[in-house]
Amino acid sequence: MQVTETLKDGLKRSYTITLPGSELDAKVEAKLLEAQPEVEMKGFRKGKVPMAMMRKSFGDRVLGDAMQEAIDGAMQEHFNTSGERPAMQPKVEMKGGEAWKKGDDVVVEMSYEALPEIPDVDLSSVALEKLVVKADEKSVSEALENLAKTAQSYEDRKKGSKAKKDDQVMIDFVGKVDGVAFEGGTGTDFPLVLGSGQFIPGFEDQLIGAKEGEEVAVKVTFPENYGATHLAGKEATFDCTVKAVRAPKAAEIDDELAKQFGAESLEALKGQVSERLEAEYAGASRAVLKRALLDQLDALVKFDLPPSLVEAEAHQIAHQLWHEENPDVHDHNHGSVEPTDEHKKLAERRVRLGLLLAEVGRKAEVQVSDAEMTQAVLNQARQYPGQERAFFEFVQKNPQMQQQLRAPIFEDKVVDHIVAGAKVSEKEVSKEELEKAIEALDEL
Repeated sequence: MQVTETLKDGLKRSYTITLPGSELDAKVEAKLLEAQPEVEMKGFRKGKVPMAMMRKSFGDRVLGDAMQEAIDGAMQEHFNTSGERPAMQPKVEMKGGEAWKKGDDVVVEMSYEALPEIPDVDLSSVALEKLVVKADEKSVSEALENLAKTAQSYEDRKKGSKAKKDDQVMIDFVGKVDGVAFEGGTGTDFPLVLGSGQFIPGFEDQLIGAKEGEEVAVKVTFPENYGATHLAGKEATFDCTVKAVRAPKAAEIDDELAKQFGAESLEALKGQVSERLEAEYAGASRAVLKRALLDQLDALVKFDLPPSLVEAEAHQIAHQLWHEENPDVHDHNHGSVEPTDEHKKLAERRVRLGLLLAEVGRKAEVQVSDAEMTQAVLNQARQYPGQERAFFEFVQKNPQMQQQLRAPIFEDKVVDHIVAGAKVSEKEVSKEELEKAIEALDEL
């Protein structure tokens, strides 16, 4: 086996790998000899099939396996001895193509972009400011009021009162298309909160102002993407009878409310709310701290970037932002989305920081544990109710998905490692100041 360098330009590399035909034939022979004791064939006892018959029956398949193993082995040996790591999967192309025949040397062209050498960074020079927000009495009171709203009940309005937004109306209804009632369009004693968006757009608005005992003909058009295809885009009329109009009544903020949320008393609930708020503030504060850290790291170090990684990242950014600007498009059956200079600039930053954090994590021997991966899969699986098992199996069989779940965990652990060794000062701020700092992240 011979490996010859044909290109070394910046991070671009190309090598010619030559596998002599005699060496390949020897590998095939060895594989056939290894398998021979277990082979049975008509007219021959087990293990007694002649090598000529073995070659005729299994030679082509074994040849392919031997060739692949030899090339993979040569590539791995090259990376082990050179110390280089490819930025993406190397491109491997066999020379000769269809003209190649058994006995010929196998010549393969391997090309890739090498990951750059990451210069050492003095992480002890990193200085960060951590924003600290305490859960004050006002914030706790607002949170308790929101909890009381979620636990609210409804009481009958005075007879003859008109229904308002946020009121609950008890209705019977029959839906019709072209004057014919359709399946699933009938309901009895249905409690509908006006403004909740529970029914299709336009339905609830037409019941605002209705009184108990009134009959209202609600006219709507089903959305084009409605789940029931036989109704999608169709005009319909719902004959509604309003049987009751009820006003919302927030629950009292007392011990009884606390018990509804699993606390022994109102004081205990206040304590839980305070802890939850401060945990939310801490999460937001960490996001601000992480951005400040990444900004410093980006300014601290510069090195060549693999063009292929930058290009792939730029296209991914452009594609993601296009979908955010076109939320109604859920598939990828759209034209090509070309990255702008701004996308490419952001891609360069992401690739540079990604490579730097990966190198810091490698040197610090940062690992993602099995327990952390399992928790990440569990969290993701909750987005697919009823299909959790299928999602687990999908992740187990999909290395790319495993990497997608592992990458953010690894990055956060590396960030924690750097922060632990950095100079971190704390600054107590208000909730409003923290919110402004979070909003500023989106503007960068």
